[in-house]
Amino acid sequence: MRFTVRFLTVLIPVLAISAAFLMAANLHLTQSSGLTVHEWGTFTSVAGEDGSAIEWDTLGCKSDLPRFVNDYGYRNLKVSLSDTVRMETPVMYFYSPQELEAHVKVSFHQGLITEWYPQAEYKASAIEWPTIKIQPNTSPAFPIEKDPSRYYAARETDAAPLAVGDQHEKFLFYRGVGHFPVPLSARVSSGGKITVENRGLESVPSVILFENRGGHLGYRSAGAVPDTVTLDSPSLDSSLPVLRQELETALVAQGLFPREARAMLETWRDSWFEEGSRLIYILSTPAVDGILPLQVEPAPSATVRVFVGRIELVTPATKVSLESAIAKGDWSVVARYNRFLDPILRRVYPGNPAGVSQVEQLYRASVSAGASCR
Repeated sequence: MRFTVRFLTVLIPVLAISAAFLMAANLHLTQSSGLTVHEWGTFTSVAGEDGSAIEWDTLGCKSDLPRFVNDYGYRNLKVSLSDTVRMETPVMYFYSPQELEAHVKVSFHQGLITEWYPQAEYKASAIEWPTIKIQPNTSPAFPIEKDPSRYYAARETDAAPLAVGDQHEKFLFYRGVGHFPVPLSARVSSGGKITVENRGLESVPSVILFENRGGHLGYRSAGAVPDTVTLDSPSLDSSLPVLRQELETALVAQGLFPREARAMLETWRDSWFEEGSRLIYILSTPAVDGILPLQVEPAPSATVRVFVGRIELVTPATKVSLESAIAKGDWSVVARYNRFLDPILRRVYPGNPAGVSQVEQLYRASVSAGASCR
């Protein structure tokens, strides 16, 4: 009996130390893989009269993606998808000192995944890549088509190439539509002032008011917005290169690598800065994680997720510009408002759905090929 007690007295600490050693070893293997994951994307919405995000036809335009990207047939539906948010071009990069396999899942509980690449397990409100081979120091051939697309700009980074089955890419790509409130509301006064209210729990890191009128640009930076700020319309004498540099600096400050920030800006250069008025802001990391929970195995040593919000504003200047163009039958000017035309027309012709419909029919007849997503 004494022998047994003495034996156990010696054995138990040994087992405890061994168990602790194994747990530490497993933890080290899991958390010190050297894997770094970076992601960027855009949430686009339209502000209603009270400043909240309103419904609009989030897929109401011609696809701007290569044909090899999966779309599950949503663009062939006969009905529109009216939601409050278009989740645009999230791309996820992987950096690793050695080749390894990873498992990635993104959930979108308040939305629907509509496009993705490479091949994945599709679950409507989630997208999952069970086995991704991360292959640093390789140069596989990526798919490309002869038609230009904003899609390719995201490849201009130092991220490791990926392989999913026989498909190769520089990143994981997905898009979707959702119905949820965005962190900011943006209310436009009759005099053109913009009252921005932070309705989230965390301070919004960066907010910029941008305006483009016939190629004349202006912007006003509000910095971080913890609660509420009111902005005057910017004077239209700004330089786009200066604004791009300011945005790149803000994206890098949130954790993106410089080449990632430049790739993001290049991807959306013809969209963020097109005709009209909008807020461009950076979401807090907790806000992104709440909207799009992300699971990666093995656990990365570092994860950075930087999403830019874009809120289209219907300002007095926008209404005047659109009404004047419609009166003159200048559909080239009308076309500048692209996929946001319907929510703007509903503000120009309040309580007059027949008038909105008539203008839209005339516009569609003038643009037979349809407008691409921007």
